[in-house]
Amino acid sequence: MSKLPRFLWALTLVTLPVTSFRYVPFMGAGTYVRPLALFPLLLLFPLLLVRLWQGKIARPWPGALTVLLAFVLAALAATALGGTLAPIELRGVVYADRAIRSVVTLGIGLMFFLTAIWMNQSEDDLKFSVRWLLMGLVADLVWGAVQFVGLNTGYRQQLIKIQNLFSVRGLVQNKRVSGFAFEPSWLAGQIASLYLPWLVASVLSGYRVFSTVRSIPFGGRLPSTVTKWIEPILLLGALAGLLVTYSRSGLAVALVAGLFTIALIGHERVSALRTWFRAGFVQQDHRIKAAGSRLLLLAITVSVFAGAIVFLANKGYIAALFKAPKDDLTSYVTDAYLGPRLAYSSAAMQAFQASPWTGVGLGASGFWIYRNMPDWVLAGQPEIAEQLSPDSRDYPNPKNLYVRLLAETGLLAFALFVAFYLALLADALGLLREPSPAARWLAAASLFSFAAIAMQGFSQDSFAMPEIWINLGLLAGAAGFWTKEKK
Repeated sequence: MSKLPRFLWALTLVTLPVTSFRYVPFMGAGTYVRPLALFPLLLLFPLLLVRLWQGKIARPWPGALTVLLAFVLAALAATALGGTLAPIELRGVVYADRAIRSVVTLGIGLMFFLTAIWMNQSEDDLKFSVRWLLMGLVADLVWGAVQFVGLNTGYRQQLIKIQNLFSVRGLVQNKRVSGFAFEPSWLAGQIASLYLPWLVASVLSGYRVFSTVRSIPFGGRLPSTVTKWIEPILLLGALAGLLVTYSRSGLAVALVAGLFTIALIGHERVSALRTWFRAGFVQQDHRIKAAGSRLLLLAITVSVFAGAIVFLANKGYIAALFKAPKDDLTSYVTDAYLGPRLAYSSAAMQAFQASPWTGVGLGASGFWIYRNMPDWVLAGQPEIAEQLSPDSRDYPNPKNLYVRLLAETGLLAFALFVAFYLALLADALGLLREPSPAARWLAAASLFSFAAIAMQGFSQDSFAMPEIWINLGLLAGAAGFWTKEKK
């Protein structure tokens, strides 16, 4: 592949952490999803279309793409039909405004997905992509570490000024770290669904993408004793970054996705670790030294987990999940700070009930939210009070991708979107049967990504978020390489 597309693709991957870039034209003040990666992507995508026209892309049309395009057509049809419902203008926003904006965001997501497919046609392409993806993680972790230290040592105002240079938002009021993202929960979502899949997969499979990287200052290859530790160290850094976001959804997504992946593909690694641990207590030579080293490692591991639990327990936002009264669902949801999010989704479902088969059109669910807010959320919720204030100009969102799909595109399009996810899951499971270490590495990363992205849909609803498309596109593009080799 020529150097220019690879350069632009690397630039796209490195800039993914910046989610709300300040200087994006033609976007209103209420648009928070503004990926900086969109700029190199807009330069790269036409080049790929030319290569597609010339027949230089080997496998441009995986099966999952057919299902996704069927969903897109169904969503566009639902949007056209939604215009006939003629929703009342809301705070100066009309149906056409929301429909156009939603179609554009869906187009942005589709561009990220297609580019990831077309730029990853071989194992070498995939390794190149993951390297640069992790370079973006390194930059994000460094800036997150600076934020963590600065917020805890009295440099908040200086950090806000730096953050405002590139982001539409400074920092949140508390000491939660947001990195280059719009807010801490967005950073947690990135770490859980974009970066952790490759790091966890590398540890489980033993496959390393930096094994053939050349040292820039000195030339030649880095020693294997160095390269084999890059992914494990980045994994620890990513987990630390996830902790300091204090994001409940991010922590839950990472935990469930990790357990899901280990259950399907990590049993061999877990079994080998168990055998290694037991061997230290039964071997004849140097038994005390071997047993001591294993007990020390166990103590360190337990201490780290205990420290993480204590670290999170001291944050009231986390502790509220366990301390909130459980007498009834409404009280628990309110005291656990889940009320507004549940209320948005509940109100948006009224749009689904009005038009269950075709929905009310992309972007139109917000017209139904304020007038259908449940009674229990109208008192004691500052966020809802601020939203319902006559001075507010905000347009509401369901904050749940699946509720949004049901409300805006109906059951038919929702079924196609679920089929798209299942097609990619089938590709990932098919890779488990391949003997290649790289294929199993991709399978592990894909399973983690699938679980993380599927769960993340319960707390985010924007199609323009790159993290819900990039890893799925890498899977759809690279999986065909091993399928072709097998044939």
